[in-house]
Amino acid sequence: MTEENSNNYKSGFVALIGRPNVGKSTLMNQIIGQKIAITSNKPQTTRNKIQTVYTSDRGQIVFLDTPGIHKAKNKLGNYMVGVAEKTLKEVDAIVWLVEPTDYIGAGEQHIAKQLKNINVPVLLVINKIDSLSDKTELLRFIDNYRKIYDFDEIIPASALKGDNTDTVVDMIFKYLPYGPMYYDEDTVTDQPVKQIVSELIREKALKCLNDEIPHGIAVAVDKMHYRKDGRIVDIDATIVCERDSHKGIIIGKHGAMLKKIASAARYEIEELVERKVNLQVWVKVKKEWRDSDFYLKNFGYTQKDE
Repeated sequence: MTEENSNNYKSGFVALIGRPNVGKSTLMNQIIGQKIAITSNKPQTTRNKIQTVYTSDRGQIVFLDTPGIHKAKNKLGNYMVGVAEKTLKEVDAIVWLVEPTDYIGAGEQHIAKQLKNINVPVLLVINKIDSLSDKTELLRFIDNYRKIYDFDEIIPASALKGDNTDTVVDMIFKYLPYGPMYYDEDTVTDQPVKQIVSELIREKALKCLNDEIPHGIAVAVDKMHYRKDGRIVDIDATIVCERDSHKGIIIGKHGAMLKKIASAARYEIEELVERKVNLQVWVKVKKEWRDSDFYLKNFGYTQKDE
């Protein structure tokens, strides 16, 4: 970047916030143009603060996709909420995603209360507008949200369909400060490949398993080895659950469920590493790991600066 161009270059850090399952990860993946954060219709999908980078000629946006802000029930939940709320104090702008609805519940009220202590631009994205049969309802929803917070911008969008996501990017650049390029232009995330691999396996487990199980699972990549010829990657991974009964469900009859999870994950991992993948997945029981400081740290759910 030349000195002359740097005077017109904008850059900054932007937090994506909202209740679980409103589409934060889907929006981020859509803007970045590739899959970084896993998606699911189940709560607690995003557990860590995931940093991704969008770079164009006009500037660079560093997105922080935070865990959904919710009422914590265990140490893992406390960690997730702590990550999300701490992020609000470290950014240049905030994008708050909500669903198109008349009902503004305690979760949204809690987020609005948190934002009143933050002095940065806040953009509201009313996501999932593709689910509306009557688009005129949007005006009513916008009016309702205006009553709980004085937003800098309100943008209807569909992260899943890609509708109006360009406008979201335009509005973010509108409020970002002029500044340097923080990352090389080919950087898309700060997440190690092993971390993305473990999250892809967890995503497939979330989508395949019953509702009561996914909350209690974590995935650890025990080994990731590139063979000498460079054409195949050997990966050993472990799905950790909290109960013996859950282990049986995850493995399934004659190992069918585990094979289904591994097969679905292998396809996306091969796209990620651009090589053939030999994936072996095991299941272990670690009772109440979500309340264990040792296991939370072991699975990467710890504040880096603590």
